[in-house]
Amino acid sequence: MEYFVNCNTAPLALYTTPLDRTRAAHLYRRLGFSASVETIDQAVGSTAETIVNALMAQAMSAPLIPAPEWADWNGSNYPEDNTLRNQLRRTQESDFSLAYGKSMLNNNLLDRMSFFWSNHFVTELDVYECTPFLYHYVNCLQRNALGNFKTFVSEIGLTDAMLYYLDGVYNNGHNPNENYARELYELFTLGEGNNYTEEDIIETARALSGYVERGELGCEKVTFDAERHDTDSKTIFGQAGNWGYDDVINILFEQRSNEIAEFICRKLYEFFVHPDSQDNAGNAQVIISGMASIFIANDFEIAPVLSELFKSQHFFDDEAIGVIIKSPFDFYFNLVKESSFSYDDTTIASLINYSGLLSQRMFDPFDVAGWQRNRSWINTNFMIGRWLTIETILEDFFNADDEEFRTLGLSLSGNDGLTSNNPDIVAKSIIDFILPKGLLNQSEYDKAYAIFRNEVPPQYYEGGSTPTWTLATAMEGPSQVYLLIQYLARQPEFQLK
Repeated sequence: MEYFVNCNTAPLALYTTPLDRTRAAHLYRRLGFSASVETIDQAVGSTAETIVNALMAQAMSAPLIPAPEWADWNGSNYPEDNTLRNQLRRTQESDFSLAYGKSMLNNNLLDRMSFFWSNHFVTELDVYECTPFLYHYVNCLQRNALGNFKTFVSEIGLTDAMLYYLDGVYNNGHNPNENYARELYELFTLGEGNNYTEEDIIETARALSGYVERGELGCEKVTFDAERHDTDSKTIFGQAGNWGYDDVINILFEQRSNEIAEFICRKLYEFFVHPDSQDNAGNAQVIISGMASIFIANDFEIAPVLSELFKSQHFFDDEAIGVIIKSPFDFYFNLVKESSFSYDDTTIASLINYSGLLSQRMFDPFDVAGWQRNRSWINTNFMIGRWLTIETILEDFFNADDEEFRTLGLSLSGNDGLTSNNPDIVAKSIIDFILPKGLLNQSEYDKAYAIFRNEVPPQYYEGGSTPTWTLATAMEGPSQVYLLIQYLARQPEFQLK
């Protein structure tokens, strides 16, 4: 697949043109895991400001995943038998994965952001192996997803999942473990090598020491032990004192606010707008600098930065549409949301499993740097996996209720689906919605039209003065839509959002 160079020169100024279907779909695909055709069409004609404000408000008030009964369990609540204990934990993980998958499908921006942050403040369940820790980690992601980034950094560092994953629980007084201090700067706030030294890391690790009391039952909440905290003077970013955990966060945000804002806003830009932020042709750096200024001016509140970005001319520019490769979760969840096909918990569990097979296993990025996204999702093995799994999913939907495919086709083609005898016109409306910028050229459209026409005799389309075919009435209508979507799902453009 061709690599997209970022040639977007549009500014951060407000986008005031009423949204068409292409841009409404673009908005929902980026801010959530897309939406139904009905929801997208309701946004057509509205302004970006109106829709973004509504989506932001919805995200701010969206329900969090309720605490499961095992949220505050410890090792004493699990069977002593290893096999039974592991089986119960796998069941808890599976149940919670399903709950989170449903939140991702229903909560739009909130869980688009919580999932984004899970790939920023990375932990791996396979490392800490405690589902109660997982619940409280995800709860922290959800509560802070659109809140204050300084608060977020402070809270996530004291989650049990993070303390275990990055060895905070082994950071003892005068025998410091530097792992979390290093990642706090390198991956979470500043970026690799960006205005901190090895000595800053060592001194910071000393200041973070003491969160090591982990009980004797296993899977217990970590507590602070003052006797195992280094109380000597430390010098961090040139400031000396008897610093502790809160002091580290305060000094970091006071002394390195510009670096933090730039680093985080670049990640947000690359995730929501374009994977290439180091462009030469466009003005990504100008946009990122503008976002960073908003971030600092709002005391590191996340929502104002995103609100400004999502309403901007830059976000809605042609050069921003269809240039991000879908992650596995995007790949599957977008189809479910946009088709409005009937699904149940088993369906969602299957999609979560398929995503894991394509290297995006929920709660288990492959290392502390997280999933690297974009081009890594479409190597040869993963592309074959995408084709085979999406065909299985579509076939299951078709076998369950083939008329849902006709309904989808009619929702996309409107009156043309009801009255037009020209299948190419109907097919084009379906293609141009499902693919963010349609197909590459007329030759590619002609191939897709031939798939949609299928084996319906030409006279039903072109039968002199009285052709009889319409999508609304043709017996073959559902299978025609099914075959077209199946064909489109194998095209390069289907991999993009």
